[in-house]
Amino acid sequence: MRTVRSGAAIGLVAQLVLLAGLGVTVGLAGPGWVVGVACGVTSNGALARALIRDGAGALRPGDWITLIRATLVGGLAALVADSFSRPIPLAIMVGLASLAVVLDAVDGWVARRTETTSTVGARFDSEVDAFLIFVLAVYAARLVGGWVLVIGAARYVFVAAGWLFPWLREPTPYRYWCKVVAAIQGISLTVAMADILPRPFITVALVIALLLLTESFGRSVWWLWRHRPIPADTPGAAAKVDDRSRVRRAAARVITVLACLLVWFALVAPNQLSRIEPGVFLRIPVEGLVLLALVLVLPQRAGRLLAVLVGVVLGLLTVVKILDMGFFEALDRPFNPVSDWGYVGPAVGLLVDSIGLGAAIASVIAAAAVVIGLVVLVPLSVRRVTRLAAGHRPTSSRFITAFGVLWIVSALIGVQTASGAPIASAGAVDLAYDQVTQIRTGVQDQASFSTAISHDPLSITPQDKLLTALRGKDVIFAFVESYGRVAVQDSAFSPAVDAVLDAATTSLRTAGYAAKSAFLTSPTFGGISWLAHSTFQSGVWVDSQQRYDELVASSRFTLSDAFKRAGWRTVVEIPSNNTDWPEGTSFYHYDKIYDSRTLGYDGPNFSYATMPDQYTLLQLHRTELADPGHPPVMVEVDLVSSHTPWAPLPRMVPWTEVGDGSVFDPMPAQGQVPSAVWKDADQVRAAYGQSIQYSLTALTSFVENYGNDNLVVVLMGDHQPATTVTGDGATHDVPITIIAHDPAVMDRVSGWGWQDGMNPSPQAPVWPMDAFRDRFLGAFGG
Repeated sequence: MRTVRSGAAIGLVAQLVLLAGLGVTVGLAGPGWVVGVACGVTSNGALARALIRDGAGALRPGDWITLIRATLVGGLAALVADSFSRPIPLAIMVGLASLAVVLDAVDGWVARRTETTSTVGARFDSEVDAFLIFVLAVYAARLVGGWVLVIGAARYVFVAAGWLFPWLREPTPYRYWCKVVAAIQGISLTVAMADILPRPFITVALVIALLLLTESFGRSVWWLWRHRPIPADTPGAAAKVDDRSRVRRAAARVITVLACLLVWFALVAPNQLSRIEPGVFLRIPVEGLVLLALVLVLPQRAGRLLAVLVGVVLGLLTVVKILDMGFFEALDRPFNPVSDWGYVGPAVGLLVDSIGLGAAIASVIAAAAVVIGLVVLVPLSVRRVTRLAAGHRPTSSRFITAFGVLWIVSALIGVQTASGAPIASAGAVDLAYDQVTQIRTGVQDQASFSTAISHDPLSITPQDKLLTALRGKDVIFAFVESYGRVAVQDSAFSPAVDAVLDAATTSLRTAGYAAKSAFLTSPTFGGISWLAHSTFQSGVWVDSQQRYDELVASSRFTLSDAFKRAGWRTVVEIPSNNTDWPEGTSFYHYDKIYDSRTLGYDGPNFSYATMPDQYTLLQLHRTELADPGHPPVMVEVDLVSSHTPWAPLPRMVPWTEVGDGSVFDPMPAQGQVPSAVWKDADQVRAAYGQSIQYSLTALTSFVENYGNDNLVVVLMGDHQPATTVTGDGATHDVPITIIAHDPAVMDRVSGWGWQDGMNPSPQAPVWPMDAFRDRFLGAFGG
């Protein structure tokens, strides 16, 4: 007992020495000293009591190493406590954390080599692991969000649950996987503390760590529940034990079948919803055959480790497949692992605006549950399938040989299923290769984009050479949300849209206006409108959030900059915005930004659209154009009534009755709700077509009623609608039309080859959207 107490006293002294050293080098304030001393007293006191109860005569070799780890963790906890009030050098905190994580692999090895393993030592080791993870999680929560605290609190929640459910306090069989998971938590959180990787990568690593931790605790809880003791005096106890055994066997068979199906899905399922049909699952995945073969020939432990590693990778690839499905449906392209993480926030915001806060929260929770389920269940399923194969080696060997030969023959002669998919599948390998390629390409692409935005000859154009042919004109750049080629061609609703455009062409011509139209190829599809806006304005191709972020942090010359330098008042109307938009002044340099808070609207929302386009346009006239003596104005206006979900929709009212927008109050209740529209794809397409008709009608009616000889309008779409509307294989083309009353303006664009009128035909010219800025400034400049 004296030896045990001496060891604990040595540990406490070591803790105080470490704290004193930290106090001398980096300085420790009151919180750091309190936390550090409390850690030393608690850990050493608990260890001494546990060893005495266990009858140990002294600390064992492994216990000494664990005690060193506890001392390091105590010092780290002291620094983290102080970091809330002052900066602490990361190098010291990361060093302490890294050494504690490394020693976690040493204490158990020493205990086994010296044959001094013990229940107390293992418990002490696990408690030090848990506290280290908690301390790291507290620090990481400040970097990536409070949800990380779930990782740190998991162990303590499990212990607290044991107070309510005694069966949770029972011991569980030793699983090496638990040590692996604990190590992953420590490593991931230490990397997060070091802050050496981009935040999206850190977040993904911590999410994976949380999922693995959930799986580990979940399996322990499941085992404890299945083996919870039945008191002998319980009526029918023996029968209940037999029933439980039969249920377990039946459940095991069902779980095995489900595991095989999940692994099969993960290996052969395509990454596009449109390609999912029964035939694609009647294929032979070479990855599965290779994995089973390796598990049979490798040593048992190596085979288990390989199965876990492959399962984790396959689980992540399955998540990528699900993301690809969503991106193909919404944006007509696969998920990009480098640049697409920035869309999470806007996507949640869009959900809230479109379907309400409650439904959006439910959708996010469901999506998170799917991700967690896949990352956890796919590795477990792979492990179960490989264990089944290893337990039936002769049968498994014959299975692998037969299907391996069939795979080779099918690959050589190109056998396909009825759906056109090759029988010899290597989809998981192909997807993994594509992801690695995308990462490499994304890094290289970002370097070339940086060069492109920094070289801009137009940025030095003098004021007297800019937009000389438009002097004295009010110029409106109107983006019609989701106005794509599908609206005017090759769809069930395009004849109605064409009729609106043809009628507008005639009525505008009668009012003295001319129009010419063509197509632009947008950098985005189905959403993310700001990529199109920035491409149009800057003359560089902005097809990802990463590019957008870099662009708006630069000094790239935009169309709004050109008008501002040439003497125009520059204005933007963004009726969908309800928060500040710093890029509007820091990058686009607008003189005035109007949003939902400043447009004076007192009517109802129409799902995503905070106000009808008719009100947006009329308010533009009232605030900027109505005064006959106003200076020339350049305006970008976003018309969002045609934004998904395309229900409910407003109706046109007489312009004199628009007022403050309250005239629209009855309309949402008279229209359709999004949930009803989105039950049927045909209804979605019809609603989309109606929304485009409304937006185009509002704009052309505005020109007819409030335009004058000095008005120039450039009307364009920002992107095509989602594939629910366009179908597969649609282009990224959007219509663009220039409208002007002054013939001299139209003469300037006569060389562009655009078609007369507002309705471009399939043969109309197609420009990339990033070409417009230079051609526009060239046509109207000196």
